[in-house]
Amino acid sequence: MNAIAKRKLPKAKKVAKKAGKKKFKKVKQAKLPAAKPFVARPITKADHPTTLAVDIGGSGLKVMLLNCEGKQLSERLRVETPDLSTPARILKELDKLAAKVPEFDRVSVGFPGVIRNGVTITTANVHKQWTNFPLEKALSKRWKKPVRLANDADVQGYGAIKGKGSELVITLGTGVGAALFTNGHLYPGLELGHHPWRGRFSYEEHLGKKGYKKAGRQRWNELLKLAIEQTHHTFNWDHLYIGGGNAKKIDFKLPPNVTIVPNTEGLFGGVALWKE
Repeated sequence: MNAIAKRKLPKAKKVAKKAGKKKFKKVKQAKLPAAKPFVARPITKADHPTTLAVDIGGSGLKVMLLNCEGKQLSERLRVETPDLSTPARILKELDKLAAKVPEFDRVSVGFPGVIRNGVTITTANVHKQWTNFPLEKALSKRWKKPVRLANDADVQGYGAIKGKGSELVITLGTGVGAALFTNGHLYPGLELGHHPWRGRFSYEEHLGKKGYKKAGRQRWNELLKLAIEQTHHTFNWDHLYIGGGNAKKIDFKLPPNVTIVPNTEGLFGGVALWKE
């Protein structure tokens, strides 16, 4: 356990224990909801325009073909994100993935950072060369298709939310992403993961991949309990959705208005970019 965790442990344990008596019960490791079963079928005129949904993450690159209603038309394909995750290397891997799916009409991309007018402004969990990179334009030129780009948590949110009341989406992966919706409408640009929390450290430093390795499973779960309560006090959400690869490491019982969602929502939400 790192020095940060040791310094905060007594108080955090006390608060987490108190919160646990009210809302949480110890359970077995959380299981991510199973992905929807996919059965291949011929693509018809009614499926168009088809969308190639792309999810760029710090750990993996994923693609899936969707019809105009957001239904799955191809297998979900995934490869590891290159260790040197420069634009050139990631675009090369995306070319290989795109070549394995049927012909598509348009593209939706989720990227881990702040997006402005098709440009990746911040790049916390990929190479610094992505800073101010015109990804939307680059992919459109590369694939000769129209492209729309958004923050990856925003895209996953579109795939997860019900569109009623205040809904917050948090993704626990290499970093921590977040998206806030009111009656189905997105509040863009939310970077909760980088917000200071518990001193001078951020949500991402405590709950991201590095934070998990430093703190260990038990401590990480204690901090996540506290984070859930803190975000509720901050945003007064009606429902919280938790996604990302590390959601499977949750080992406490969640309140009824907190739901774990599968990573495929980060692709299924892609069609929504063409409805906004």
